[in-house]
Amino acid sequence: MNILIVGGQVNLEEVKLKLGSKFQYSILEAINEDTQMEGFDYIFDFIIDEMPEHFEYYTHCTNPIIFINTVKVTIAELQYTYGQSTKNIYGFNGLPTFFNREVIEISSLSKKDPDKKLQQLGTDFIFVDDRVGMVTPRIILMIINEAYYTVQEGTASKEDIDQGMKLGTNYPFGPFEWSKKIGLQHVYETLEAIYEDTKDERYKIAPLLKKEYLS
Repeated sequence: MNILIVGGQVNLEEVKLKLGSKFQYSILEAINEDTQMEGFDYIFDFIIDEMPEHFEYYTHCTNPIIFINTVKVTIAELQYTYGQSTKNIYGFNGLPTFFNREVIEISSLSKKDPDKKLQQLGTDFIFVDDRVGMVTPRIILMIINEAYYTVQEGTASKEDIDQGMKLGTNYPFGPFEWSKKIGLQHVYETLEAIYEDTKDERYKIAPLLKKEYLS
C-alpha cells in the first residue's frame, strides 16, 4: 500500500517510525490541481493549516483515505470555505512528537462508521471532537503556557520546572523541552487558535512566550 506525506522530511520520518516498512512512502511539499493522488491508499497532510486550499483538491478524490492535520484548524472550517467532500476525510493530531504515539487522535464530521481501511494502518485510533487543539495538544500546550507564566513571575527557572515535571508527573519531557521539540511556532500558533476558538483564559498566551516567539 502507498502513503503520500504532504509536508517535510521530519513528518515523513515520524510516519515511518509509527507505521513501519510495510508501506511505500512518497513525499510532496505541497499539492495542486495537477497532483496525481488516486494512486495512493492514504494521504497525510501535515501542512493544511499553512495551505488550506489543499482541502479543495481533496474534495474531488475518490480513492485515498485522507488525513489532514487539524490541530490549528477544523474540518468544519475548511469544508465551509472549500466545499464538502464526497468521502470521509479525517482530522489528525500532526504536531511534531504527537504522531508516533501508541494511539493517534482523529476527528471526523461523518456520522457513519469509520472506513475499514483505517484498520489496515495497524495502529489504534481514538475519535475526538472536531475542535481546534483536539485533546492532547490542548493539555500539553496549556502546561507549557503555564510554565512560561511561572518563569515570568520568577517562581522557578526553566531547568527547575522541566526537572520537577519529569520527576513529579513522569512526563517524558519537561514543558520547555517539549516546547523545543514541538517548535515554538507551533506552540504559539496553536495556543492562539485555541484561545480564539474558546476565549478561555487558560489558553491566553503568556507574555514571555509571545516575546520568545516574536524574537
